[in-house]
Order: sequence, then structure tokens, then C-alpha cells
Amino acid sequence: MVVEEVGTIIVTLGKIGLWIQALGIVVVLWIIFQLFNFFINRRRMKEIYTIKEDMRRMENKLDRLLKKR
Repeated sequence: MVVEEVGTIIVTLGKIGLWIQALGIVVVLWIIFQLFNFFINRRRMKEIYTIKEDMRRMENKLDRLLKKR
């Protein structure tokens, strides 16, 4: 009787452990996916900032040319 109860408790704890392990794998994969997206978005934002700076320089040059007239 006691042995059977201990066995069922161990089996139940094993099932809970498997669920926690599966949840941990999902969390780790989610973190990896988020890091991948972060680096891709960071690269895109750098490109946008360089385009923005180029546009500012062009606007300043156009303003100077129009002021000279």
C-alpha cells in the first residue's frame, strides 16, 4: 500500500517535471526568437537613421541654395 502510494507520487512528480521541462524549452525558444528579431530590427533601424541623416543634409543644402537666390 505505502509502496504503491509512493510510486504514484513519483509518477505524478515525473509528469509535472516533464511539463515544466516542456515549458522551459518553449520559453528558451521564445527568447532566442526575440533576440533574433531584436538584431534584425536593430539593423533596419540603423539603415533608417542613416537615410534620415542623409535627408537632413539634403534639406540643409537645399535651404542654403534657396537662401542664396
